[in-house]
Amino acid sequence: MNIESDLLISILNLTRDGPVSQKLINNEANLPASLVEELLRKLQDDGLVYLHESILEVTSVQRLRLAVRALKSGGDLERVSGFLQWKEFEGIAAIAFESNGYTVVRNLHFKHGGRRWEIDIVGWKSPIVVCLDCKHWHHGLQRSAAEKIVEQQTIRTRALVMSLPNPAVKIEFLSCGTAKFLPAVLSLTFGKFKFYKGVPVVPVLQLQDFLSQLPAYADSLPCFSANGVKDYSRYSLQ
Repeated sequence: MNIESDLLISILNLTRDGPVSQKLINNEANLPASLVEELLRKLQDDGLVYLHESILEVTSVQRLRLAVRALKSGGDLERVSGFLQWKEFEGIAAIAFESNGYTVVRNLHFKHGGRRWEIDIVGWKSPIVVCLDCKHWHHGLQRSAAEKIVEQQTIRTRALVMSLPNPAVKIEFLSCGTAKFLPAVLSLTFGKFKFYKGVPVVPVLQLQDFLSQLPAYADSLPCFSANGVKDYSRYSLQ
């Protein structure tokens, strides 16, 4: 981990509850004050922080961008993500979708079967619709947890398809009968299992690669469509 990454992580840690003093950042990062000043000015020039009279302010959007930059600089995934709020973690996933050409809706609410449903992120790029459940955990995913989480996300995805056409779901592509709706789970760290019953369990740092490669193997994954659902019985935990 380099000096910039150290500083970025210190900023993420200290700004969770609002503005902080530059002196506090100096102490947290354990770096020379002159170096911290130089790096903060650089971050401000890049639009990542706002520094005024030795007080540092960071918006939610800026915190997300700082986290991405920290990861790219070699910051530890669990440490960086641990300083993010739930919605900020979802934001990282949304950025990955958009950078791969997907249109994204966060926190999609809909009704079906007499109950309310919510899917954290729905990203679509014809003909694929990915229904993602974001799990902001800090430890590897165990088998029992994988079973419950994936099965719940599969049920949510099926409910969304069965609710269509739905005037409350104002997403143009979701009314397309040829769409393939794929349930998936986003994890914070690398777990023991990559799939459960064919449903991908994707570490956040592999989401970009997963989405870029998805068109090539989407047909091998269980999915829902207006014409029915693939048989899940042949899939197992891998």
